[in-house]
Amino acid sequence: MPNEHAGSRGVKSDDTLFAIIEQLREADGAGVTELADRTGLAKSTVHDHLASMRAHDFVVKRGDAYHLGLQFFSYGQYVRNRYDVYEAAKPIVDDLVETTGEMGWLLTHENGRLMYLYGRAGRTNINANTLIGSWAYMHCNSGGKAILAHLPESDVRDVIDRHGLPARTANTITEPDALFEELAQVREQGYALNLGEDLEGIHAVAVPLLFGEEVHGALAVAGPAHRVNRERCEGELAERLRASTNDVELNLAYR
Repeated sequence: MPNEHAGSRGVKSDDTLFAIIEQLREADGAGVTELADRTGLAKSTVHDHLASMRAHDFVVKRGDAYHLGLQFFSYGQYVRNRYDVYEAAKPIVDDLVETTGEMGWLLTHENGRLMYLYGRAGRTNINANTLIGSWAYMHCNSGGKAILAHLPESDVRDVIDRHGLPARTANTITEPDALFEELAQVREQGYALNLGEDLEGIHAVAVPLLFGEEVHGALAVAGPAHRVNRERCEGELAERLRASTNDVELNLAYR
């Protein structure tokens, strides 16, 4: 007969491990004492988990501090490469950046959050590499809204229930009814806008990557508001993005 208490201890141990990993990332490296303080765990517990992760190359020790190891990068590369849309859209994003001079992004979603799969910075001073692999809220991101607009209403409500609609700026949509109204408009016009809803002074426009009945992600172009104004978003950039989705679909067909 299975030992239910052993299973419960195993789940708790997993939660402890993930808490340590998260704090290592947030602290950009830390010692045992600091991790114990940040997690509320005993030093011996923290040390045992670190020793186990170090033995499997998920953690490295430099001086007295522990850091996440390159093993995580290896797993991350594996996960990203499993998305067919990544290889299909990567050269298209590069072309968007070259032709527009602005930031170009490939985004996808999982568990109600948005993930930056690939991007380049264009003429901006933003380091695109710091955003690749990071999570974002869907309701205040042009790519997120482009995806949400093509999900079942029940899925969108699940996203709202799970993550809320927090205000990132004064322009962020924070009411469900207003969000559903905008998503209907996105479906009608074929693109989604973000006019300073996530970051003040940054505008973006995105289109969904729809293949069959499924939304695989979104392509987006973003930049400072004085260059990427509403008129440019709704005109030149939206047209370029719509044309680019055909190129992504063609690349997928020949993979």
